[in-house]
Amino acid sequence: MPRNRSQDPVHDDSEEENGGGSVLTVIIAFGANLLVAVAKTIAALLTGSASMVAESAHSWADTGNEVFLIIAERRGARTRDRAHPLGYGRETYIWSMFAAFGLFTAGAIVSIYHGITELASDEPPRDLAIGYIVLAVSAVLEGTSFLQAFRQAHGAAAKRQVPLLRHVLQSSNSTLRAVFAEDAAALVGLFLAFLGLLLHQLTGSAVWDALGSIAVGVLLGVVAIVLIDRNRRFLLGESTSTELKDAVLREILAKPEVSRVTYLHLEFVGPSRVYLVAAIDMTGNDVEDALAVRLRRVEEQLETSEYVEEAVLTLSLPEDASIVPAGDSGEDAALGTAGTLRA
Repeated sequence: MPRNRSQDPVHDDSEEENGGGSVLTVIIAFGANLLVAVAKTIAALLTGSASMVAESAHSWADTGNEVFLIIAERRGARTRDRAHPLGYGRETYIWSMFAAFGLFTAGAIVSIYHGITELASDEPPRDLAIGYIVLAVSAVLEGTSFLQAFRQAHGAAAKRQVPLLRHVLQSSNSTLRAVFAEDAAALVGLFLAFLGLLLHQLTGSAVWDALGSIAVGVLLGVVAIVLIDRNRRFLLGESTSTELKDAVLREILAKPEVSRVTYLHLEFVGPSRVYLVAAIDMTGNDVEDALAVRLRRVEEQLETSEYVEEAVLTLSLPEDASIVPAGDSGEDAALGTAGTLRA
């Protein structure tokens, strides 16, 4: 069903949570990672540093991942049709899963393997100044990309009124989570590579450089596993937060046609988009035909929200117990205090 998003009575059309902001974040990350990957590869060839090899593998993996994330944003944003009545939002999680696997294989495994093979190396350090320069330039570029991801995540977290890291982990926006996590890991990885180079230079032992490569690989492996797990949960049907359920419940109770709510089911079907099923008790005692029209009208009103892909309402039984937002009394909930739905 087509929706007039501009007339959403409750929610602002926020780019912090939706396509515009995420696409910009991915494009900035792609450009930064491509430049960094080229620079690190050149530095790795000139210095022979295991840490620089690990960092170049990391950046090439990130660059490839951004392509997957751009595809995820484009394909996941398609509107629903007869073949996909709940839209294509879950495709975002599929392509984000590919990106996370890429980070694990092309980044983590390559870095760890190369570090292990270099543990027995006795090659003296050479041209390390080039490595330091590349790491410094990479920090600036990676920092620019991370700043964009941080701004997007911070803005969305502030609107939800939750801590930043909690929002990043819980957010249904898999693209934001991937870029934020990869850029944060990139900055930590640069520090680990710097330590590996520095200790190699100070001690003359290539073991420290190899350990730096292994440390970068372990870091990437942990990040990749976290991202894979989060996408897996959303593909299986991640439960929504209490704040979101309360906001939706308040939204329904704010409708003048609704007397009470006895059942509410929310399921993510894409970034910031939910499938809503609820049982409600309508005001008045209309005949069946009039009641069906009023019920459908409430569904349509809910579906004008940017965040509700589809709403399905049924009638409550008289003996069904009412549900209210957490912390609200039944009387307060019945008054219909409007909430802010943030997915």
